[in-house]
Amino acid sequence: MSTTVEPPGTRAPRRAGSREWVGLSVLTLACLVYAMDLTVLHLAVPQISAQLQPTGQQLLWIIDVYGFMVAGLLITMGTLGDRIGRRRLLLIGAAAFGAVSVLAAFAPTAETLILCRALLGIAGATVAPSTLSLIFNMFEDPRQRSLAVGTWVSAFSAGGIVGPMLGGLLLEHYWWGSVFLLAVPVMVLLLVLGPRVLPEFRDPEPGRLDPVSAALSVLTMIALVFAMKKFAQDGPGVLPLLALVIGLPAGALFVRRQLTRPDPMLDLRLFGTALFRTALAINVIAIFVAFGYFLFVAQYFQLVLGLSPLHAGLAMAPSSVGFIIGSQAAPRLVRVVRPAYLIGGGMSLAALGLALMTLLSVSGSPVPAVLAALLIALGLAPVFGITTELIVGSAPPEKAGAASGVSETGAELGGALGISILGSLSIAIYRGDLAQTLPPGVPDADLVRDTLGSAVGVATTLPEPLGTAVLAAARDAFMDGVHLITGITAVLSLALAAMALVRLRQVPAGELSAAHD
Repeated sequence: MSTTVEPPGTRAPRRAGSREWVGLSVLTLACLVYAMDLTVLHLAVPQISAQLQPTGQQLLWIIDVYGFMVAGLLITMGTLGDRIGRRRLLLIGAAAFGAVSVLAAFAPTAETLILCRALLGIAGATVAPSTLSLIFNMFEDPRQRSLAVGTWVSAFSAGGIVGPMLGGLLLEHYWWGSVFLLAVPVMVLLLVLGPRVLPEFRDPEPGRLDPVSAALSVLTMIALVFAMKKFAQDGPGVLPLLALVIGLPAGALFVRRQLTRPDPMLDLRLFGTALFRTALAINVIAIFVAFGYFLFVAQYFQLVLGLSPLHAGLAMAPSSVGFIIGSQAAPRLVRVVRPAYLIGGGMSLAALGLALMTLLSVSGSPVPAVLAALLIALGLAPVFGITTELIVGSAPPEKAGAASGVSETGAELGGALGISILGSLSIAIYRGDLAQTLPPGVPDADLVRDTLGSAVGVATTLPEPLGTAVLAAARDAFMDGVHLITGITAVLSLALAAMALVRLRQVPAGELSAAHD
């Protein structure tokens, strides 16, 4: 098998065969595990707290450090794959991910588990850019490529469904570390089949590795994501401000270095393409919208309507299925419908679902919320797949890894911004309302004003009718935040729909990967 695949020129695109589709299955499994590891740990937190007895700060690091490391290293890993080979990087990452998962499963202390989670984040950062760039090399035919990218996008949503289900099943019968072992058989399968079914691809003229640029990239992303998450959790403070003071200058130095080096780690000329810029902006803001509403859905079902975790999970399942359906439908629709119309229609449908969420109340059936979440998922799913294909497809083949890294980094930033900005706004509304409506003389009033979850816990310990009054005030305040946030994101979704219709109207149907300026 050759180690360098020449980019297609004037010849007709080669259609993928069975080997490529088997390879896609292997890549999809890797993405499934990547997504599962972002969510499954939350289920194990009670057992981890009981057995390892971490402090509050240690528990936050156990949960967050994986995402920090992934966000910080996506661009670096994307460009590294362009240089050393995307399949090689993916297999190295898979081996490391499997090995560290075993170590994490048997971590004896909180400190060890934090270290393992950080190492898993480093290994996990190889997965998304490597898998996406390999897909663009394996599938040259535009129709097949669209279907492959849709499958790739679906894998992340499927991970969000399968992870909690399998994790919950394991935790009912085994110890907390068993959730980490879910990744091991998949990574072993990737290591066995990867060399046989995945092609190798690298930039034929990669230039030298630049450790300084890599360090600046990592420092910038970790500092910025940390600042946004801390701001969302605790509000303004010294730590998020310090992180911004570190991250913003590091980012400026990174950009300056890329503009002055003859062989930059990240070719900023990618941003010179209008299609690349537009698709990236739509992708980032759409993820901002998705995280904005997703913050509240599970809390609404459990803490406002009072559903059990099982019933709340069942209520959220239709939206996850809708996301998979939308991701798979998009590649077929884009053959006959221009991307501008699909993205515009998808964001309009999402806006309708978000508008329905502004009508939710503290009582009644969960059906309106289920329907609203389903509409949002069906609307957003095609947007993610189409914009991802436009981002990477607008870059030269030898820069696909870097473009994939930029795409995934943008997604991480969009999610972090959604959590920090919209989460902080909702907390401010919640606390502002309770300052006016909370009954006087409530014990642990600070806890009640902290989060809705804390308020529910305090209310159960209070005598009647005080407990009911506190719970009603907290739920009303929470819903005021939900109504405002979903209203803002509905308007933002309509603005994105208009942006797509104006800026992408020249992109023809069925030729996303060939759509260059």
